[in-house]
Amino acid sequence: MTLPQHVVPSLVGVVAGATVTVEGDEAHHAVVVRRLRVGESVMLADGAGAVVTGEVSATTKRSFDVRVDQVDVRTEPTPTVTVVQALPKGERGELAVEVLTEIGAARIVPWGAARSVAIWKGERAAKSHAKWQSTAREAAKQSRRAWHPVVPPLAATAEVLALVGGADLAVVLHEDASEPLSALAVPDDGEILVVVGPEGGLTDDEVAALVGAGAVAVRLGDEVLRTSTAGVAAVAALLARTPRWGGR
Repeated sequence: MTLPQHVVPSLVGVVAGATVTVEGDEAHHAVVVRRLRVGESVMLADGAGAVVTGEVSATTKRSFDVRVDQVDVRTEPTPTVTVVQALPKGERGELAVEVLTEIGAARIVPWGAARSVAIWKGERAAKSHAKWQSTAREAAKQSRRAWHPVVPPLAATAEVLALVGGADLAVVLHEDASEPLSALAVPDDGEILVVVGPEGGLTDDEVAALVGAGAVAVRLGDEVLRTSTAGVAAVAALLARTPRWGGR
């Protein structure tokens, strides 16, 4: 059985035999809710490639200590995947973030597309962004990721176009596209970027701008997927053709 993962700010310089203290809400949930006890084995990660395993040596209600047995520093998997996710309505945004994290996205960028029903402004923007970040953090822990995804603040369309221009391969999912995703050549490294539109779809102007910035408009198949699941389907189809998933 895979050990439970807990997140700490940094594991830089930690070696076998050292003691790492986990504090705050992370520790409170582990000790009070999960009933973590002295003697149990756990995994700690800093979300930036470092993972340690060890045994719990002490606990309080707001902290626990881990005596480190093993240290593993992992390089970030390549190609990296960035998903620009147009804001869905309701809780579908958190669902999209959860599954994209589980499948290995390195960056999940919220975007207020023209037809997005949800609007992030003011206090709501801060709360919604924090919720996406929290969802990504918990999903990364559940999937035992060494590298946790970055969820930046809401991006404007100009910022999305800049991201498209900087990617090694950028695709925009569009149900009316003539080219299938399966026809694309997928790079072995670098960055892959996937743009996912909202429930109402992307406007013609948005598609034209994205293609003009360097994206390829592609379709997944005859079925029309929800915005919360289209991204994970596309990322899976792309990663299956890279060394990350044994595609080469």
